[in-house]
Amino acid sequence: MRKTILSSLALCIAFVMFAQPGSAITTNKKTAMDTSKYVIISTTFGDIKIKLYDETPLHRDNFLKLVKQGLFDSTLFHRIIPGFMIQGGDPNSKTAVQGQALGMGDVGYRIPAEFNKNLIHKRGVLAAARDGNPQKASSGCQFYITQGKKYSDAELQMFTSRKGNIWTEEQKNIYKEIGGTPMLDQDYTVFGEVVSGMDVVDKIIMEPKDQRDRPLKDISMTVKIVE
Repeated sequence: MRKTILSSLALCIAFVMFAQPGSAITTNKKTAMDTSKYVIISTTFGDIKIKLYDETPLHRDNFLKLVKQGLFDSTLFHRIIPGFMIQGGDPNSKTAVQGQALGMGDVGYRIPAEFNKNLIHKRGVLAAARDGNPQKASSGCQFYITQGKKYSDAELQMFTSRKGNIWTEEQKNIYKEIGGTPMLDQDYTVFGEVVSGMDVVDKIIMEPKDQRDRPLKDISMTVKIVE
């Protein structure tokens, strides 16, 4: 089943699919008091370090399980859309030939949605892709990292009118000053955020691509847990 992201701007199902731009990672060590879980996605463009949220334990634990299994290693970032997101995690991409359509691979199960109004689609968040199932359950493996763009008060009000989303003043300021993809809030589960390496996301997203938004040059990854 094809894994997709619902774009409220288009009012249709679309394949998918903050933190300030990060610097290179200088250490993999966590502070003594930090009990959060971190992973590093390594690419030829550099490393992306991600913090997984404790507020979304089902998605956090599933992602860590797949990392330990090596499922993401040698998979591709198979969809890139400037001003929106980069998507990966399709197991079929490990053996895909150039130009092959991707986004349909899975691990045979979904993860129940874990929506949290405090976790918004600001620039640099990690979120789960999904198909059009009515429960909005997530793909068991496919994910995306948002790049997004900045939005005005009028645009945010438009999303509120269309979908009923209501943001705090602090959240509105994030979308206005930092950016993100607010149209996805409460439709796709956010379960982590980039803490360094957003410059790598920005490089990947600008690569040449085909009509399916697949990069013309394969961008593979390896993923490991930061111990």
